[in-house]
Amino acid sequence: MEQVTVIADCAVATVDAQGTEYARGYVVARGNRIDAVGAGDPPDLGADARHVDGRGCLLTPGLVNTHQHLYQWITRGLATDHTLFEWLTTLYPVWAGIDEDGVRVAATGALATLARTGCTTTTDHHYVFPRDGGDPLAAEIAAAAQVGLRFHPCRGSMDLGASAGGLPPDHLVERLDDILAASAEAVARWHDPSSDAMLRIALAPCSPFSVTPDLLRESAALARELGVRLHTHLAETIDEQDYCLATFGCTPARYLQRLDWFGPDVWYAHAVHLDDDALAALAETGTGVAHCPTSNARLGAGIARVADLVRAGVAVGLGVDGAASNEAGSMIEEPRHALLWARNRGGPHAMTVRTALELATMGGARVLGRAADIGSIEVGKLADLALWRLDTAAHAGIADPVTALVLGSPPPLAALLVNGREVVRDGEVRTVDTDVVAAEVARAQAKLLAKAG
Repeated sequence: MEQVTVIADCAVATVDAQGTEYARGYVVARGNRIDAVGAGDPPDLGADARHVDGRGCLLTPGLVNTHQHLYQWITRGLATDHTLFEWLTTLYPVWAGIDEDGVRVAATGALATLARTGCTTTTDHHYVFPRDGGDPLAAEIAAAAQVGLRFHPCRGSMDLGASAGGLPPDHLVERLDDILAASAEAVARWHDPSSDAMLRIALAPCSPFSVTPDLLRESAALARELGVRLHTHLAETIDEQDYCLATFGCTPARYLQRLDWFGPDVWYAHAVHLDDDALAALAETGTGVAHCPTSNARLGAGIARVADLVRAGVAVGLGVDGAASNEAGSMIEEPRHALLWARNRGGPHAMTVRTALELATMGGARVLGRAADIGSIEVGKLADLALWRLDTAAHAGIADPVTALVLGSPPPLAALLVNGREVVRDGEVRTVDTDVVAAEVARAQAKLLAKAG
């Protein structure tokens, strides 16, 4: 018999197309789907239903993280005062020693933190595949299954080493044919196209300065043949723009347009330095953007034109990015930072608190091609739900619960449901022992740094 869960007596922000909210409402989940949502008291569903007390709480859709590098959880706190290119060249020698066990530990730590900060669906962009590193993609997939998050990992790649004019060291790049074969194998082995999928694969060459045009072109063709999405970094820094102008004679956006990398099956990380033509092309082609405000600020990369992107109709989600450029890895901090940076750039009316919440939920669902399944609280959608406790001293006196969530201190979670399963309760991850994970992370980092000398 399907488990019935009733969350009641809470404020509800559905983030549906009408922006429906209830000052006191309920949600009923039956199995892994939302069965009912409304104002007031829930229907009587009998003694077998599991009841969650939502008093003092706000219920929202689970947050959707559209860009991450999970392996970086064991390289936090390094290169803290560097530009992107300086940061990368400092850390590549460290990342060269990563193996599947290190990735498993790092991914578990990062995913548990995402869960504890309200994330129910996350992507990951893994592009470091040392020759003796085992199977890091399988390792992070196992970690996501253990933690219990809905997972969209990207089979990343690099084939342009330093000797050929790229940024990564030669021993970290792969051959084009090997990348394409491994990408096809990953899709065949892991990708689930069903509407309630917990696991989907995308293809993700790393960046314009670490891959060849052939890899970008061939990956796009393969992804479309296999029916999966495409992801890469775009226009993150001025250094990247200068590299593309010098190497390809055009901006990063124009370069990727030439290689058939715009369309509704593509999403870009960062998209900070866009001109008006690039922004219009994103909107016209349905191409999505993963905005990473914390990481962009940490690296001093600049602030994306998020208000302009949203106004143009571009699908925009939020991402924490890798923990080596966002040591907190906290998903609930991203809507607040997106709002603050947008207002800093465009004034106090540039973004509302509800738009910020939408970016973190429905925006992310659109970017990942899951708008029909997740991102809002509606009957028939998957039961990915975050119940935020707002009756704390830090939030007392803030009358609007959405304002309290977005602009107030990051609140604790009363509960987090993913696919109808409870992953977090009363601020604690229930699927893994986070104390054990923390000790494993410390050991894995020490081992990796020792290997790097």
